[in-house]
Amino acid sequence: MTFANTQATVYNDKVVRQFAIMTIVWGVVGMLVGVIIAAQLAWPELNFGIPWLSYGRLRPLHTNAVIFAFGGSGLIGTSYYVVQRTCQVRLFSDKLAAFTFWGWQLVIVAAAISLPLGYTTSKEYAELEWPIDVLITLVWVAYAVVFFGTVGTRRVRHIYVANWFYGGFILAIALLHVVNSAELPVGLMKSYSAYAGVQDAMVQWWYGHNAVGFFLTAGFLGMMYYFIPKQAERPVYSYRLSIVHFWALIFTYMWAGPHHLHYTALPDWTQSVGMVFSLILLA
Repeated sequence: MTFANTQATVYNDKVVRQFAIMTIVWGVVGMLVGVIIAAQLAWPELNFGIPWLSYGRLRPLHTNAVIFAFGGSGLIGTSYYVVQRTCQVRLFSDKLAAFTFWGWQLVIVAAAISLPLGYTTSKEYAELEWPIDVLITLVWVAYAVVFFGTVGTRRVRHIYVANWFYGGFILAIALLHVVNSAELPVGLMKSYSAYAGVQDAMVQWWYGHNAVGFFLTAGFLGMMYYFIPKQAERPVYSYRLSIVHFWALIFTYMWAGPHHLHYTALPDWTQSVGMVFSLILLA
């Protein structure tokens, strides 16, 4: 005779709460900076003649704070919450999970200091210089180990669709960050891109477009596929369609980046591919 395991799983919600708190904090900070630079468009004198408060330095601070500090903290925190409950196991490593929290906050603080000081690669959404890029890579690898390690030790056979979206988001961002951030350091806070000319532009907007596609779309869809059914107290309307949704998004989004470079030196066929896949995304 076999018996079901009646021992309740104790989830690691400490790191989830930490990320939730910092999501609120960075959301307020990032949007406040956005209000300030929006006001500067109407009243440029609001920079008070101080270089660190100029629009050109605060604008990347705003985008990084809202996307990576606010959005990133929310995504990592909710993914830890969701993966534990859908896999019915505790996080793969509490220590690595703690490292992802403190490491990610260190990345954000480093960005908040370096960007107003004018240290930038000049690549949109990828302005942070190489030492911070290295730290991002280390944190992201740890995050992937925790997430996929938890999925790998799950107590249920099925992998819920929310985890597919979170997993796609983690893998895609890892690929995008490593490729686009390839650079040659020439100083502690100065580097040059490994690419040049139109190739650099193509790699940058392959990254920039898919940062939106996978950081701000796939990750948040994973969040929605868990929390909306929970709040509605109803299952996903069509689970089969949710899987189709995942593969359709993953396949088409990667190819649409060239639509940021129409009527440029980018080859016409590349621009056309980007436009076609953009129309497919609309459909």
